[in-house]
Amino acid sequence: RSVQATLDARHQLAAVIRRTKPRWLFAPYWVDAHPDHVAATELVEAARFWAKLTKCDIPGEPHHPERIYNYYCVHLRLATQPAFVLDISPYWDQKLAALASYQSQFVTGREHLEVSFLDRQRDEAAYWGKMIGVRYGEPFASREPLGMTTMRGLI
Repeated sequence: RSVQATLDARHQLAAVIRRTKPRWLFAPYWVDAHPDHVAATELVEAARFWAKLTKCDIPGEPHHPERIYNYYCVHLRLATQPAFVLDISPYWDQKLAALASYQSQFVTGREHLEVSFLDRQRDEAAYWGKMIGVRYGEPFASREPLGMTTMRGLI
């Protein structure tokens, strides 16, 4: 739990961004109780900026991903308003299996809780799904406005 947005880390991540040239970046929501989550977001935002610079010693051609989308792994009880909610209903079983494979991270030592971590994840996904008229949804935030060229993709 020692993720920090150091100058060296920014430089290294900017080099990865230049090499892989992603269209989008994903980072944790920028408000959280976990300092490493907040630092990870700061690191991604800084590296995105650095990756576009032309007068620097970062290897590779400058590249600037279009957007950073923030996923919610928030450990605070916040009432947030996502930029969009993605229908994850077809992938719910895969997501649940992936989460369940990290027993030490999400389950071990928490057996006494009235509502399990996996149950809470299901409930939250069902809530966000209900908001868009599907079974399960995944909310994403963005500090930047989202642009659209058509209304066809809206649920």
